[in-house]
Amino acid sequence: MTTVAFLGPRGTFTEQAVTDFTAAGHLPGDADHIPVSSPREALDMVRAGDADVACVALESSVDGPVTQTFDCFTTGDELQIIREHDVPVTFSVLVRPGTRPEDVKTLTCHPVAYNQISGWLGRNLPGVEFVAASSNGAGAGAVAAGTVDAAAAPARAGLIHGLEPLAEDVADIQDARTRFVLITRPRTPPAPTGHDRTSFVLRVPNRPSSLVQALMELSMRGVDMSRIESRPTREHAGTYDFHLEIVGHIEDAAVAEALAGLYRYCEKVRYLGSWPQEGWVGGVSGPSGSVPPDYSDSRRWIRDLRRGRLRRGGHLDPEAGSERNRTV
Repeated sequence: MTTVAFLGPRGTFTEQAVTDFTAAGHLPGDADHIPVSSPREALDMVRAGDADVACVALESSVDGPVTQTFDCFTTGDELQIIREHDVPVTFSVLVRPGTRPEDVKTLTCHPVAYNQISGWLGRNLPGVEFVAASSNGAGAGAVAAGTVDAAAAPARAGLIHGLEPLAEDVADIQDARTRFVLITRPRTPPAPTGHDRTSFVLRVPNRPSSLVQALMELSMRGVDMSRIESRPTREHAGTYDFHLEIVGHIEDAAVAEALAGLYRYCEKVRYLGSWPQEGWVGGVSGPSGSVPPDYSDSRRWIRDLRRGRLRRGGHLDPEAGSERNRTV
C-alpha cells in the first residue's frame, strides 16, 4: 500500500491537497495517509523509506516561498517533485460554541496563514494576540482543547473539532492560493506534456558576476526562468543556495543543455524534478511562459555530420557522404 506523509493533523490545507491529488488520480484511493508535524518530517520519512510520497506546501501566492520546504531540499538524500496542485485558500475563524467576538483574546494558525488574514484581524478583531501553530489543523485542535480562543483554519477543521465559524471566507487577498507538490525518492520524471516545469538548486562560485554567468546558461538557450529564490546555506555566513524554476522539461534539449552547462560551471547543482505545470507561472494561472526552443533540427544536423552526410544551402544533400562523393 502507498503511504503518503502530509502536514497534519486532519483539517489542514495540505490534507485538502492530498484529497485533490487523489481525486485527480495522482495518488491511489487506498493510500495510507500519515499526518506529521512539519514539512521536514514528511520529507525525511520519504528519505528513510517510511513513506512513499510526501505532500508539502511549496509556495503561497500571497506570502511567497514556504522556506521550511525549500530548506529541506538542500540537505540529506536527494528528492524529486513529480506533481503540483494549487489549493484556493480562504479561512474560517473557528471558535467553541457560544463564543462571542468580544470573548476572543487569542487566535492561532500557521504563520503563513496569519500573513494572509492580518488585515482582516486588524479590522474585525483588533488587539487579538497571535499564537503560532504548527499547522492550521493543529490550531483548530488547540481551540477545541481550550488553550486558545479562536483559530483561522479551513472550514472542514471546524467540522472535525466541533467548532463554530465566527466568520467565513476570510482572506485579505481574493483568489489567494497555495501550491502543493508531491515528492518521492529519485525516479524517472513524468513524461513531458509541452507545459512543464523543472526545478533545481544551484551553488555558484564565490566571485563577481557568478550568478549572472550561471543564468546565462539559461538565457543563451532561450530557457524561460519563472522563479528564483535565495536561501542561506547555513554552512558559511554570507553564502547562499539559489532555487530556480524554469519552464520546460528535462527531456527538452534546451533544458538538458542548460542543466549540463550549469553542472560544469556551478559548485553544486541539485535537480529537483520535471513535472506537468498546473499552477501559476509568472503570476498567470494555466499553461504560460515561453516553451524552450526546439533543437531537433540542429541535433539532426550534428548527427548527420558525424555520419559523413553534408548539407547544401542549409538542406540535407542525399548525395553527400556517398562513396562516389567522398574525397580520398
